[in-house]
Amino acid sequence: MKAYAIGLYEKAMPGAMSWKEKLQCAKECGYDFVEISIDESDEKLSRLDWSSDKRLELVRTMKETGVPIRSMCLSGHRKYPFGSPDPRIRLRSMEIMEKALELADDLGIRIIQLAGYDVYYEPGTSETERLFRENLQKAVLMAAEKGIVMGFETMETEFMNTTEKAMKYVNLIDNPYLGVYPDSGNLTNAALTSRSSVLEDLETGRGHICALHLKETVPGKFREIPFLTGHVDFEAVISKSWELGIRRYVTEMWDVGNAGWKDDIRFACKTMSDILNRQEENNRRNS
Repeated sequence: MKAYAIGLYEKAMPGAMSWKEKLQCAKECGYDFVEISIDESDEKLSRLDWSSDKRLELVRTMKETGVPIRSMCLSGHRKYPFGSPDPRIRLRSMEIMEKALELADDLGIRIIQLAGYDVYYEPGTSETERLFRENLQKAVLMAAEKGIVMGFETMETEFMNTTEKAMKYVNLIDNPYLGVYPDSGNLTNAALTSRSSVLEDLETGRGHICALHLKETVPGKFREIPFLTGHVDFEAVISKSWELGIRRYVTEMWDVGNAGWKDDIRFACKTMSDILNRQEENNRRNS
């Protein structure tokens, strides 16, 4: 049995595919699990209101295909952020959080990746940051009750684009159910203007990083860059993350309508797995 698990971000596959087709695709391409997306669209947010029968059907499909859904990318808070000055939006943000935890509990999801924004579509202030902290505390206690770990994604905005910035809130909340779920591409872009390297920044999260998004970027662009065509040093990032005890990884990529989308998924799995396998072998030799 290998010492790590590698997952596929759901949005790497065409949205029209059924869940059975998505899980089978992940399996065929070499993945161990799938990360479900709950983004800000009405279609994705409606998943939070799936019936018990719908949830049970998906659990059965996971069992049938042999590929589970084990993490959730919860980016719906971009539209409905914890720190919004509008009390109606804050109420919706907490409703999304509660329902996301219930869905995760029903599906067997272990990790929820939180978007590291106080607000997104408006300027942040000291008040939005205060409201963010206040609602984050409530959210973490909700997660603790369910026994589900939440980790901040390092984002593309200044508010939380590094592990170090995410750790400010992890340390403030001081609860084992809140950690960091960094994005290798976003960290690489952030390092271009920060005083520390990606590896130094990852070190600041030691003991609190629950998983890692493997994503390619180029300077100034944060998504839809094919693997190994950008500037992310995956060898170094994976080596450092392995040293930090991280054993769960997800390749973050998007279907953009290319005819060869499935080949792109296979390539991402193979190239990242090859690096992870070398880390595992080096660890075995040195232990």
